[in-house]
Amino acid sequence: MTTQISKDTRLCMSLAARPGNFGTRFHNFLFRELGLDYLYKAFTTTDLPAAIGGVRALGIRGCAISMPFKEEVIALVDELDPSAAAIRSVNTIVNDDGVLRACNTDYLAVAQLLEVHRVPLDATVAVRGSGGMAKAVAGALGDAGYRSGTVVARNEPAGRALAEAQGWSWRSDVGGLRADLIVNVTPIGMRGGPEAEDLSFEPATVEAATTVFDVVALPVETPLVRRARALGRQVISGHEVLVRQGLEQFVRYTGVRPDRELVERAAAQARD
Repeated sequence: MTTQISKDTRLCMSLAARPGNFGTRFHNFLFRELGLDYLYKAFTTTDLPAAIGGVRALGIRGCAISMPFKEEVIALVDELDPSAAAIRSVNTIVNDDGVLRACNTDYLAVAQLLEVHRVPLDATVAVRGSGGMAKAVAGALGDAGYRSGTVVARNEPAGRALAEAQGWSWRSDVGGLRADLIVNVTPIGMRGGPEAEDLSFEPATVEAATTVFDVVALPVETPLVRRARALGRQVISGHEVLVRQGLEQFVRYTGVRPDRELVERAAAQARD
């Protein structure tokens, strides 16, 4: 289907080192179904300040931010909402007449999913990873009230800093770690990656968990998710995060919150 662009069309975009298709398909599907005169496109850049300057100067309505720009972009926006300020990481910018306001819808999505899946606040937590998404996950967990946690990260400075921010402990490897809630926030299990068929946690760690959360969105059924489902564990998938954070971006760009059925159709269309 050809999208008609008028002088009144409001543009939204994403900036990532490796632009993907999910956000473009998801947002444009919702724009079409709701009759909104918007268009979403994906880009990469080698000059982030110039790109963000273009968002401001050209009146781009919204901009999704992916790795490796989530922290660098903070200096280029005008306001941080609490979701971004809490973890010093941005994944969404909204342009209100030249004023760039930033938030982190990954953080919001994780917080929502913890409530939806009713993960007990007294659960022990293990988060594997220390990058921008790990900051969103750990920040949402810590702010929700999860007090007993461990960050597993090979990058000691980043891992220790992330753990200390939540009052948790740090370790460099999974080893014999056990926790009620385990969260993978690394590329392990990601389609097309060098560790696509690997488990991000030891089998015994998965077996000991009550809830297994894999932030990897593609494939929907990662090795970790498959193992957890086979064991009958509660699963929170990266696809759930992807859809919820995309929905929160859409609401901020348009002021419209689609109903659940339409969001599910958009997610299915974007995934396929």
